[in-house]
Amino acid sequence: MLLCGGWIRLSCICTGFPGSSYMRALIINVILGLCWLSPVVAAAYPIYGSESTDIRRLEHARLAHEGKAAGGRRRPGELLPLEQVDLRLRHRPELRIPSPDADFTARVVDLLGAEADRYGIAVLDLSNLDRPRYAEHNGETMHNPGSVGKIVVITALFQALADVYRDDYASRRKVLRDTRVTADDFIIHDSHKVSFWDPSAQRLTRRPIQLGDRASLWEFADWMLSASSNAAASTVIKQAMLLVYFGRDYPVDDARGVRFFDNTPRAELGALLVRTLQNPLQRSGLDLSRLRQGSFFTATGKRKVPGTSSHTNSRELMNYLLRLEQGRIVDEFSSREIKRLLYMTERRIRFASSPALNDAAVYFKSGSLYKCRPESGFVCRKYHGNKQNLMHSVAIVESPAADRRLYYFVALVSNVLRKNSAVEHQTLATRIHRLIEAAHAK
Repeated sequence: MLLCGGWIRLSCICTGFPGSSYMRALIINVILGLCWLSPVVAAAYPIYGSESTDIRRLEHARLAHEGKAAGGRRRPGELLPLEQVDLRLRHRPELRIPSPDADFTARVVDLLGAEADRYGIAVLDLSNLDRPRYAEHNGETMHNPGSVGKIVVITALFQALADVYRDDYASRRKVLRDTRVTADDFIIHDSHKVSFWDPSAQRLTRRPIQLGDRASLWEFADWMLSASSNAAASTVIKQAMLLVYFGRDYPVDDARGVRFFDNTPRAELGALLVRTLQNPLQRSGLDLSRLRQGSFFTATGKRKVPGTSSHTNSRELMNYLLRLEQGRIVDEFSSREIKRLLYMTERRIRFASSPALNDAAVYFKSGSLYKCRPESGFVCRKYHGNKQNLMHSVAIVESPAADRRLYYFVALVSNVLRKNSAVEHQTLATRIHRLIEAAHAK
């Protein structure tokens, strides 16, 4: 039987295995599938927080991990107790992104290969907090943020809560947990599937959000981040706008919410959207010219509320991660809860799916946007766009999760055409981890 202690060496071998990146990823995943069959003890992974958050899928994740329901076990790095999912730099507010280290940058660029110019990347190694190292390549290259822009939405929601309830953290939690939100036409159109857990039937269903679906505000936020649902993102934006406008009168009933969006002039709705989505970034010390989510994520949302353009680059995404860890995205309470949401993703994908990160705590969000055009001999497939093939990832890595010997941030944007960008990011994550691992070898 394959021993899990040897999977790291095997994954290294597979990284250099001849053939397609898809085959390498497939071999690694088979190895990992065998490893995950071994028992892992989990004391208080955030999946045990379903009652406090009303994020129902967490109960299924707990039962599946315990072998009491169908579904996979969690990776070792996903099993941190909730109290350990915390802000590691809140006592280092003076820390800033240092100037790029030439040698470190050259090594990171070398990992990108022949298509390095198709990437914008920032890597901040804080494994030795007294000697931080920073690498940056094409850090100012701008792209549409895609689903990475959903970190802007969660920031907006927590800013709205903080403005209404200042130091009253219990009320903020109550609004997130107890507000019942009904999916309306703002969800149209979206095909992303989310998880619905029925505790009475002990059944998990995965499907797109439908008109009339009801869930807590916290669960919609989770669907937005863990499953990257555009429908959930537009719903959260709508609710954040209502919270900004109505303040302590929020939540408002469904009929009142409909009347508000139907009867308010479009120009006023557009101004409220800016106030809701963009002002919080500036208040958290971020640069709107480098990071902005300007609109809803669904066609109906964009039709009802006029927006602006959206853009980002790897340097400002890195700035976001740093300020999050310092507790400076809104405030410490908000930064901590956002970090927990980024940890509790339904499954690790793309950059975070690297086998090298199995024992690491990873806090991440990714997004993709691809387009195809006719080309002789080319078949359009998911994440393989030949006209545009955007894939963006942000990640905070603590490895191993138990002692956090390695501690680094990655902000990555790419537009590598005709290749599976999800696998490209997974492979790059492995290479970056090995590079940082070697730099801090004992």
